[in-house]
Amino acid sequence: MKLLRAIKSGHPGSLFSAFLYFDISFMVWVILGPLAVYISQDLTLTAAQKGLMVAIPLLGGALLRIPMGILTDWIGPKKAGILGMVMTLVPLIWGWQFAQSFTHVLMMGLLLGVAGASFAVALPLASRWYPAEHQGIAMGIAGAGNSGTVLAALLAPRLAESMGWHNVMGLATLPVLITLAAFVLMAKDSLEQPQPKPLQEHLKILKGPDVWWFNCFYGITFGGFVGLASFLVIFFADQYGLARVAAGNFTAACVFAGSFFRPVGGYLADRFGGVKVLSILYGLVSLCLLGVSTLPSLAITTLLLFLGMLCLGMGNGSIFQLVPQRYRSEIGAVTGIVGAAGGLGGFILPTMWGLLKDLTGSYGAGFFAFGLASLTALTLLQAVYHLSWQTSWLPRRLEVVQVEAAGRVRMEVVFGG
Repeated sequence: MKLLRAIKSGHPGSLFSAFLYFDISFMVWVILGPLAVYISQDLTLTAAQKGLMVAIPLLGGALLRIPMGILTDWIGPKKAGILGMVMTLVPLIWGWQFAQSFTHVLMMGLLLGVAGASFAVALPLASRWYPAEHQGIAMGIAGAGNSGTVLAALLAPRLAESMGWHNVMGLATLPVLITLAAFVLMAKDSLEQPQPKPLQEHLKILKGPDVWWFNCFYGITFGGFVGLASFLVIFFADQYGLARVAAGNFTAACVFAGSFFRPVGGYLADRFGGVKVLSILYGLVSLCLLGVSTLPSLAITTLLLFLGMLCLGMGNGSIFQLVPQRYRSEIGAVTGIVGAAGGLGGFILPTMWGLLKDLTGSYGAGFFAFGLASLTALTLLQAVYHLSWQTSWLPRRLEVVQVEAAGRVRMEVVFGG
């Protein structure tokens, strides 16, 4: 009931549109990951080339999220979303009809970044409709559109087995067109849509330290999530000798956890504070990934990756419980900036894993490095919270709630972070 009340406190149609747009766009954005084993076989790629191939769409998304976020503030999320979906059709058609070399695949992958830029549209569309006390759950539901990675991991290998990876790219245009039609019908810009600002006003955000801290923290959580989602099919196939469809199934199981627990992270952040929840999650991610770095049995590795992805997904929801509190009026531009950092993190990680595999002969080194990065993020989060956030924009606040049955008043202290 609380969830339904939270959803009805804003605009459910726009919330669903944001989720659907993000979901299908995310499926398209990471589609090269599940198809990588087919493309690499056709083109005879090294581990480093495979890592770069699945990482390049993440770089494209990182580069496009900032301009897409600014465009969202200028023309509104609905128009920006329609434009984004129309542009998403271009690389899909290219991959379907023209991509015949590694260079072509890289160029196509870079253009797939426009689908990843949907993040900078979908989250502001949802956020502006909901009050501060429901930001965590609203942003979590919209952000759960990263479940598109599950669709890609489950469907792309199966379809490629029967029709080839080129035709899978062409088939992906159909859900994009259906989503475009639903978005046009259901999405609505909030009345709180801010007045457009000059470009230099948006760039002023970068002068403050807080946006850079959010960039750092999201680069770990979202970068880790999307990087793993793009790379795990390759990892399971190479390290454990799984068949291509089976590798997709194992990847989908791990990605499922990160996708559908993002709203849980937002809810827990609303309840207990974003900083507290995020700190616990960083610690758990570090433990899981350091465990994976030892390359244990397939069953243990899958369990650790499942738990690690679950924590990364919840971490994404926790961070975007905090961002709207700090940057309410600039949420479009800030979402683009922070989302770009997440995409950049996602580009670095698969590239690093492939490169370290070629250099060391083992995937363990890459997972070990990411485990240490998560531990470092935990340390930095605690430092910035105690030195700055706790006494500036996340002060303690007091809520007074009346208990009707007894006619008494219960006082509850709720911490902003």
